[in-house]
Amino acid sequence: MKNNIFAFTNIGLMIGILLTGCDKTSEQRKKNVNENVIDAEQKLENAQAEFEAEWQAFKSESEKTIAANEQKIDAFKKNMEKAGSIMKAKYIEQVAVLEQKNIDLKKKLADYKDEGQSKWQEFKTNFKNDMDAIGKTMTDLFSSTD
Repeated sequence: MKNNIFAFTNIGLMIGILLTGCDKTSEQRKKNVNENVIDAEQKLENAQAEFEAEWQAFKSESEKTIAANEQKIDAFKKNMEKAGSIMKAKYIEQVAVLEQKNIDLKKKLADYKDEGQSKWQEFKTNFKNDMDAIGKTMTDLFSSTD
């Protein structure tokens, strides 16, 4: 009987120790999970701030380029008005296409919504390619009139 009481007491103590140890482990796990969540939130905030800074710089640079394109097109139109009707007729359609492309770029820039890093890189590459194409077309067109 004494052995049974002693055995049950020991078993009860062992179970109590195990349960107490498990509680600490689950508390530690909760703490680790909370720390991981906080770290992840901080990384997300940092990534969002970094993206926002990159976006603002890209947008500002692009808006300046678009504005410069508009000024070049306006200057070219003024020069066309001074030129003869043959040159005017030849370039009027090409200038209208350039103006529309420039307007489309401005709209595309204004309508952009953040859809993740890969979409951002794709947008940025495509947008730069479009701007470069307009710039090359303008250079080719405007230099051929000199």
